[in-house]
Amino acid sequence: MVENLQTKSDPVAIITGGTSGIGLATAKLLLESDSWRVILVGRSIERGNHALEILNNDRSIFIAGDVSKDYSRIVAESIEKFGRIDSLINSAGIYHEGSIEDVSENDFDEIFDTNVRGTFFMTRESISELRKTRGNIVNVASDAGIHGNYFCSLYSASKGAIVAFTRSLALELAHENIRVNCVCPGDVETPMTESQFEKSGMNRDEFFREISSVYPLKRIATPDEIANVIEFLISDRASFVTGAIWTVDGGLTA
Repeated sequence: MVENLQTKSDPVAIITGGTSGIGLATAKLLLESDSWRVILVGRSIERGNHALEILNNDRSIFIAGDVSKDYSRIVAESIEKFGRIDSLINSAGIYHEGSIEDVSENDFDEIFDTNVRGTFFMTRESISELRKTRGNIVNVASDAGIHGNYFCSLYSASKGAIVAFTRSLALELAHENIRVNCVCPGDVETPMTESQFEKSGMNRDEFFREISSVYPLKRIATPDEIANVIEFLISDRASFVTGAIWTVDGGLTA
């Protein structure tokens, strides 16, 4: 089976955080093209298998791993299965909310391990393969990484690091024709937002009405709307786009 997968020349995308939300929506979109092959990366085998059932496509596989420490194995297994990497989409991320006085060292380590360390080292491990394909990278940050959010200093700091990392790496790799871009969504209808709702103690309609009220478009995004931008950035249609920080936030940071 591995040998058959490797004989194909169709492009391959690794999507971290690919078992739900933005990552899974991006996988669905790429697989609709009948050309991309997709590797979903996530920590939960149960969620990974469920995602594969949703996709129902033999051009997708799941690799279980923690991007903050299993990056070498994840990339090695990706090459073993599909033989190449054309795009790396760093979508894995976790959220933290609260005052700086309530942030523990464990909170700090957990957020930066996944959001920053995972993105950095998944990228580092993929560079040699991306050179071969003249591939590209899309990092998923947040509006919080651009302007900061109230009671969100830890998360904002981690996503701000991704924004700066994207710009710097785009300059470093431009001469090798490896494009690096970043997508900064506002609130999106994902399990992360559902978790925020569950912790809020608010009525569901009230919660979503309140978070939607700050957006000029008066709603939050769907995962598909973010996936559409990611798909564009990894495509040849964006061949002259690198080092870009794309806000997909309904006008929030305008």
